[in-house]
Amino acid sequence: MLSLNRGSSLLRGAAARTVVVRCGSGRRGEGKGRGVAMESTHEEVEALMDPKNTVGGGVEDTYGEDRATEDQLVTPWTVSVASGYWLLRDPRHNKGLAFTEKERDAHYLRGLLPPVVASQELQEKKLMHNLRQYKLPLQRYMAMMDLQERNERLFYKLLIDNVEELLPVVYTPTVGEACQKYGSIFRHPQGLYISLKEKGKILEVLRNWPERSIQVIVVTDGERILGLGDLGCQGMGIPVGKLSLYTALGGLRPSACLPITIDVGTNNEQLLNDEFYIGLRQRRATGQEYADLLHEFMRAVKQNYGEKILIQGTASVVLAGVVAALKLVGGTLAEHTYLFLGAGEAGTGIAELIALEMSRQTNAPIEECRKKIWLVDSKGLIVSSRKESLQHFKKPWAHEHEPIKNLLGAVQVIKPTILIGTSGVGRTFTKDVVEAMASFNEKPIILALSNPTSQSECTAEEAYTWSKGRAIFASGSPFDPVEYEGKTFVPGQANNAYIFPGFGLGLVISGAIRVHDDLLLAASEALAQQVTQENFDKGLIYPPFTNIRKISAKIASNVAAKAYELGLASRLPRPENLVKYAESCMYTPLYRSYR
Repeated sequence: MLSLNRGSSLLRGAAARTVVVRCGSGRRGEGKGRGVAMESTHEEVEALMDPKNTVGGGVEDTYGEDRATEDQLVTPWTVSVASGYWLLRDPRHNKGLAFTEKERDAHYLRGLLPPVVASQELQEKKLMHNLRQYKLPLQRYMAMMDLQERNERLFYKLLIDNVEELLPVVYTPTVGEACQKYGSIFRHPQGLYISLKEKGKILEVLRNWPERSIQVIVVTDGERILGLGDLGCQGMGIPVGKLSLYTALGGLRPSACLPITIDVGTNNEQLLNDEFYIGLRQRRATGQEYADLLHEFMRAVKQNYGEKILIQGTASVVLAGVVAALKLVGGTLAEHTYLFLGAGEAGTGIAELIALEMSRQTNAPIEECRKKIWLVDSKGLIVSSRKESLQHFKKPWAHEHEPIKNLLGAVQVIKPTILIGTSGVGRTFTKDVVEAMASFNEKPIILALSNPTSQSECTAEEAYTWSKGRAIFASGSPFDPVEYEGKTFVPGQANNAYIFPGFGLGLVISGAIRVHDDLLLAASEALAQQVTQENFDKGLIYPPFTNIRKISAKIASNVAAKAYELGLASRLPRPENLVKYAESCMYTPLYRSYR
């Protein structure tokens, strides 16, 4: 599947919307790049197409790499059997000091390594110790990216075993700073770069990628990266980071994931004048030139990898948080009033999913459900008298009301029970706004979703302090626990990493032919069900990330079950236990033993 991660003309609302292209069967690359198989014969291609050689609902595994248990032997294929110096430089198969004495003899490693043999656990312990010595998050990010390029399995083992500590390093908020400085810290190319120079040759570029059995592509054109604006080609950090989470949290194989940046220039003057900038030094292409490149890209992806479908990511995780929060405040979705600050396609995408679930629960027309949801943009409350001047995606939210120029005025008049920030502008939930929310809500629900941390509408400390400890708070980027009047509050994080890995896994294991809104709702419901009473007692509306793989398996199970129910699944027969099946399909980063 292809995820278009963007907030502008490539796909408006990066936080709210992801386009997925389901990939057809294929074989691995022919002699290009690292970690690819030997040239395939006709018999090998037929073997690849054999259902017996697939894992996890269609993940091609011709060489038995993932079907093998840890105690079974596998062959470290590259262009030929990897050995010696080149084996140590193949990140997919390199084990560093963990190569056994027997493997060192068999693969010509004698003298290329120090004599000690270290376990993967010891390697992990040493690397975590080293990472914790760095004072700056960006230094940890660079160290993790270097590890990913050196030893893939150890990278994922570190990330899986230390997810709460390392998630903010490889994803938001640190990835935002990494994108800003990507040219300066660039060491190894990751993924594919498709620029205007490749116009007319995009299919050839896709075929340069050494893997053929791609299941997930995340692509950005870098115009809106988190709340940081146009970062051009340096937005590659987002697809790279997001795909590492598809593997670590959702269990998709690294070789099935492909990050892509479409470089059409940048309007960021600072980058254009930066001698270390790695992208095209021209202003951003627009109009027909942009549309033609995007059309060629989509056509090439479809030709190379298959059919396209649509996913929503952050919208689902926010809905899950709202559903969970209602267990603390009571009432149904339809009994609450929602006010958004930020009416881009991120905000409207989340609003639409809330309205869809409200409509499903009440059987009311979605037009009626939308009337419970209000949006404020840079010009004030979106009302019907502004309809003619509104962008098309804002028009469904233009309700009958007198104009209100600012957020505080809207809060005081609309009296929402749930306040959601998707503005990308920091510190816009001011003390007056939070105090107003607390004045007519016993437990105001405040979701400050903009990333990175510097762009959050308010901090956790501000939300808890200004509401006198009564707010139910979650944010897009992580905040530390807050002490208020002797009580510790643990802020939740409305991170789309809760949803998209498990959602993607559910599509893969069911072989879903397209995405229906009900699949998104199924993912939200599954996540909300994972919040325990212990979590609620701490004020959390999301479960801890320590259990994320089990959470992803349950989300995948729920999504797959809904796909089978709606007749959208192509992997037949349906597994009896979808949760166990999802878990069995997950990539494991434990080292393999080599012949």
